[in-house]
Amino acid sequence: MATNPVGAPLQKTVQERENVVIRFAGDSGDGMQVTGMQFTTESVFAGNDIGTLPDFPAEIRAPTGTLYGVSAFQVNFSSKNVFTPGDDLDALVVMNPAALKTNLADLKQNGILILDKVEFNEPNLKKAEYTKSPLDDGSLDKYQTYQVEITKLTTLALKDMNLPNRSVMRSRNFFALGVVSWLFTRPIEPTLNWIKERFKRTPEVMEANTRALKAGYNMGENTEIFASSYEIKPAQIAPGVYRNITGNTATALGFVAAAQKAGLPLFLGSYPITPASDVLHDLSTLKNFNVYTFQAEDEIAGVGSALGAAFGGAIGITTTSGPGMNLKAETVGLAAAVELPLIITDIQRAGPSTGMPTKPEQADLLQSLYGRHGEAPLPVIAASSPGDCFYAAFEAVRIAVKYMTPVILLTDGYLANASEPWLLPRAADLPDFKVEFRTDPQGFFPYLRDENTLARPWVRPGTPGLEHRIGGLEKDYLTGNISYAPNNHEQMVRVRYRKMAKITQEIPPTKVEGPERGKLLVIGWGSTYGSIAAGVKDFQGQGKAVSQVHLRYLNPLPPDLGEVISRFDKVLVPEMNMGQLLRVLRAEYLVDAVGLNKIQGRPFKVSEITAKIARMLEE
Repeated sequence: MATNPVGAPLQKTVQERENVVIRFAGDSGDGMQVTGMQFTTESVFAGNDIGTLPDFPAEIRAPTGTLYGVSAFQVNFSSKNVFTPGDDLDALVVMNPAALKTNLADLKQNGILILDKVEFNEPNLKKAEYTKSPLDDGSLDKYQTYQVEITKLTTLALKDMNLPNRSVMRSRNFFALGVVSWLFTRPIEPTLNWIKERFKRTPEVMEANTRALKAGYNMGENTEIFASSYEIKPAQIAPGVYRNITGNTATALGFVAAAQKAGLPLFLGSYPITPASDVLHDLSTLKNFNVYTFQAEDEIAGVGSALGAAFGGAIGITTTSGPGMNLKAETVGLAAAVELPLIITDIQRAGPSTGMPTKPEQADLLQSLYGRHGEAPLPVIAASSPGDCFYAAFEAVRIAVKYMTPVILLTDGYLANASEPWLLPRAADLPDFKVEFRTDPQGFFPYLRDENTLARPWVRPGTPGLEHRIGGLEKDYLTGNISYAPNNHEQMVRVRYRKMAKITQEIPPTKVEGPERGKLLVIGWGSTYGSIAAGVKDFQGQGKAVSQVHLRYLNPLPPDLGEVISRFDKVLVPEMNMGQLLRVLRAEYLVDAVGLNKIQGRPFKVSEITAKIARMLEE
């Protein structure tokens, strides 16, 4: 039991909650991403299921204290299954007026608001475009507002260390984390261990952050500012070994696992671009798994080097976002023509052009399906959650080497940076796929195809007797020699389309989540899965005939999808674009599907999905 300064016991209650959605927000230099990630780790150690949404500015360093420089990190932690990072906020922690102004609208009425009172001074209020202080005008009365002197108390905790003011200010985020960790009964030991490991080479920084974290935690425990704390019990999850993983890290690990299963080296040739760069960063640390990374001078060099690696007998990977897809298109067309297993990973962001590079969008689907010159069909696969990025990446490699074709893997900025508890798979449970290189020159033709897959043979350069031409000009159907014959060109185009059709034999029966037939089918792809799943389950709990289908294979589409669609009265397609999958489904199945489109650089809220479903059921 805590005591107040004069020794009388502080009676503090503990309230139980099923889930809490919290957001940390501050200047881009305030360490909000670190704070959010450490709070996430603490929540995982507490046994909760979690969903996260990092949100940071595109500018490398916007002017301090301005609306443009606000960085935020949202965490949804629960004793139940979590599908999304949450809709409206139960708690908001802000480090300055700009963070308050840009995030307050998402806080629920009577929600918890914790702010650094010291930072609400006249200069900072002016930068945030406040004409009067929100601390004095009554605008915060509908919230549980706690004006904590985070800056002042952090300074006092570090006073005897004689640190420069800048170092003290950089420890404020750990004080705030300590306060919130106490408020929601999070264990701070994982963060203490992280600080010790992260700053072991700078003992003063390690000590300062440790003190600040403990000071914040003790303030919550020993002062009267908070009358109660909150407990969120552990979630019931399948037994096993879990880790907290982001989509980009899962993508990198999926590629490595696939290369290990194939018994081949992995080569990544990429140019850094937000939000794809972390895949390059992660793979660069895995050289002991026969991984080679090349940071190219531009997007074209990145994909060219990866295609060269595929020609040389390696798993060739390139990663990018929308603008890079434009630049890579010619080389991707070459990869389609020479039929080599190249994986192009497009981690989508809001466009066009530079657009909003740190915000997610799903607007590259049509580009992935059709954005090449000539007839160049390619398989397109999409991941649906951060952890699913591992399996989608693995599957992209498997399809590429089995069918000797480039494959496009789609994720987006939300999946890339968001995290969730991920059950580590056993290597033995991952499917094996055997890779064979042609070595026998007897009867060899470079485009003599396998009957089951229509894949041409994969030949390592320099294999005696198997020398052959490779390049962008049209090739003879068997010999690979240059050919301008009209019928030969049509034959080559058509066989590549037939090869795409062969891939449908790899696609499992479409999984319908909910009744097999009914009033409404919600079809999605990519990162919309969580919001759709939560919304659909809400209506299923009410006994409504609403079901969900989420597509991994976008080209070719599942062979039974048309029949599944025919069993429902209405079809809804939510997308973070202007309706790209919607166009495909309407054209392919002649179905009067309805789109729900959001192009704001933010994922769907569950409430947005449920509102649309309700309207369609009422019509």
